[in-house]
Amino acid sequence: MRDTAVQTHPSLALHRPRWSRARLRRHAVPWLFVLPILLINLLVVLGPAVAAVYYSMTDWSGIGAADFVGLANYQELFFEDPSFLSAFVHNVVWLAMFLTVPIAMGLIAASLLAPIRRGALFFRLALFIPYVLPSVVVAHLWSSLIHPDRGVVGWLNERGVPGTDIALLGRESTVLPTIAFIDNWRWWGFLMVLFLAGMQNIPPDLFEAARLDGANRWQEFRDVTLPGIRPVLVFMILMTSIWSFLTFDFIWIITQGGPAGASEVLSILVFKNAFQNFEAGYAAAIGITMSLFVGVVISIFVVLRRRGWEI
Repeated sequence: MRDTAVQTHPSLALHRPRWSRARLRRHAVPWLFVLPILLINLLVVLGPAVAAVYYSMTDWSGIGAADFVGLANYQELFFEDPSFLSAFVHNVVWLAMFLTVPIAMGLIAASLLAPIRRGALFFRLALFIPYVLPSVVVAHLWSSLIHPDRGVVGWLNERGVPGTDIALLGRESTVLPTIAFIDNWRWWGFLMVLFLAGMQNIPPDLFEAARLDGANRWQEFRDVTLPGIRPVLVFMILMTSIWSFLTFDFIWIITQGGPAGASEVLSILVFKNAFQNFEAGYAAAIGITMSLFVGVVISIFVVLRRRGWEI
């Protein structure tokens, strides 16, 4: 037994380094390929995120040294600043509008275009083109079109059409829905293309089986189409919820949050505090709060997925 142990021990010693090299190659080499991306993410994402958390607890103008004030910015934000609550309400209203109107329009248009084969590409391109136009162009184009003194609305106003003499972007009650309409004109075509792609991946046999069972067009849409595109639909609801809290471009280009803060959302509030009021620490606190809201939305979808939802 002793001789056998002596004879097998050198062979094990010879094989052990080779096995270690193979294991090292299998586990270490993939990480070496991923390492550059990880470093970039640490530099570009994690670094600024940690810095934002720190500066949110400071009194900082954006230039020079920052004075640590603890949770004073958050206390002012939640208990003393009425503009924060107003901007948050506007974000919720914006979210409600974009979770209903453009998604419904995209679903309806996709379901109408799905059976079309002749000229389908033309219709898809025509409805998708607004999405690729720059925000600045779209914002200024629609601002001119709906102005009561020029554009289409101005032309109708000159001819005495009732209701066309209202400055929709100048009234507190209409400014936010009007900007949402402009943004939606650009956005819903993108949703339509995604929903249409999902509908075309549904097996035709399911529609044939539904027709044989006597299903009408609405029942086909409800029982076959919607379950078939559920992953795409839920993902776009998630992304729309996130983007609604981050919306900035159209509101800033058209009204900059006016009139009298009627279209001011959280991102506009961050920009004004950071670059106009030079309260970068307070702006960082608002930004962190926005991230928490987005995190809550993502957490809801994660919980639903773990409970068995097909999303």
